Amino acid sequence: MGRHHLQEIIRAGMKPLAVTDKDPERLKVAAKDFPGIETYESLAAMLKKSKVHLVVIITPHNTHAKLALKALRSGRHVVCEKPFAINTAECDAMIKAARMHRVIVSAYHNRHWDGCILNAAKKIRSGVIGDVIRVEAHMGGYGKPGDWWRSSKSISGGILYDWGAHLLEYSLQIMNDEMTEVSGYAKWGHWASQTGWKEDTNEDEAFAVVRFKSGRWLTLTISSIDSNPKVGQLEITGTKGSYVFDGRSYTIISHKKGELLTMKGGNPDSEGWRFYQNVADHLTKGKDLVISGEWARRPIHILDLAGKSAVQGRAMKAKYA
Repeated sequence: MGRHHLQEIIRAGMKPLAVTDKDPERLKVAAKDFPGIETYESLAAMLKKSKVHLVVIITPHNTHAKLALKALRSGRHVVCEKPFAINTAECDAMIKAARMHRVIVSAYHNRHWDGCILNAAKKIRSGVIGDVIRVEAHMGGYGKPGDWWRSSKSISGGILYDWGAHLLEYSLQIMNDEMTEVSGYAKWGHWASQTGWKEDTNEDEAFAVVRFKSGRWLTLTISSIDSNPKVGQLEITGTKGSYVFDGRSYTIISHKKGELLTMKGGNPDSEGWRFYQNVADHLTKGKDLVISGEWARRPIHILDLAGKSAVQGRAMKAKYA
């Protein structure tokens, strides 16, 4: 992922200056891939000795906020890999630090520019399914989670955090309303005895419902015990039809003179490179930052409240920064 980010940074016209990693072998790889790049064994050393302006954090989820705050307080701009953080408090602390030190903080939501969501947003805005009533985001299958750190709840945040952060970001492009409350549901334990994390293994399945002030709603389901996965990643229901899509294709189901019409098509290519181009344009040309800290906070706030709701058995009120 470090190589990917640096390549995207170069494409946007920025220059890689330094990299830090706890593994000396990875530093050797970085030095080979990017001749002349400075290498450091700690973030503290890099912040002290390097003239780097923008710090990109590509580490396990539960370390994002701690590392970001160090960089922000040193006066550096920061991009965190998604998910932005584990909870709302971490997001708010990063946003506050960025404001205080007059720098930016963002999350690497490069999928904001995926062809599937760009296409969906364009067609839905044209009125093809009428007024949007609900969005259902889902991803699942049946299989034991891997023993990588993304399967540890204390490190990853839980089953909803990985792809769920992307699916929520997609969904909020379609339904950018004021949230009022979030409810969460979760099932634990089925895979715990078969993974290295045991009691700290992610939930087997989790489900969140977001209620908006407009009366519309959004749901998110991520499962590792789903024997009958749903088609598509998002299904958007409107007053005149439904729009279903995954990364490759879309289906529009609508009505005309009493007949049910189905139209299928392929999605355009993704344009994830636009993330760093937007960051560069913001820093050098003053253009609006698309993925601001406040925008990146919204999916995390939903995930945070859903987790608390699942434990407490009640809906949690949404709060804005």
